[in-house]
Amino acid sequence: MKIYTQRLEHISPEQQFETVELSFDTRQKSRFRATLSNGTDIGADLPRTGILRSGSFIATNTGDVLRVNAKPEHLMQVTTQHEFDLLKAAYHLGNRHVPLMLTPTALYFEPDHVLAEMVEGLGLVVNEVEHPFEPESGAYAQHSHEHRLSPIKALHHVHH
Repeated sequence: MKIYTQRLEHISPEQQFETVELSFDTRQKSRFRATLSNGTDIGADLPRTGILRSGSFIATNTGDVLRVNAKPEHLMQVTTQHEFDLLKAAYHLGNRHVPLMLTPTALYFEPDHVLAEMVEGLGLVVNEVEHPFEPESGAYAQHSHEHRLSPIKALHHVHH
């Protein structure tokens, strides 16, 4: 079994690679097993440097390269006729600290019927869909700190 141990920032245009589709949950892990579209089983033991974004590349010690794509998964899709309502929904969902994917025309979050009812109560439409999930990384996700503050607490610290 090939074990992928490195994250690659860039690959050369002529680099050959296999692809794998992984759920958001798996892309958050530094260690996982997966099956490629051709049926090959692989393993990953990567440095803990954050989520594998769709389009990321990882490699084995011998130079085999794998492109990681976001796998379509069961999600709640929020849409509306009015852009400002989408902004309001994003604000209220963000206050609940759920992973949230933002697009110009829709919001996506993992199935949660309580949140869906809240959003519908704001006048938006919620549908269950199959869609790749690429939630926003937090504003502070780029920095690794020993103790991490929530964005709200961090803002509070900045202003005091």
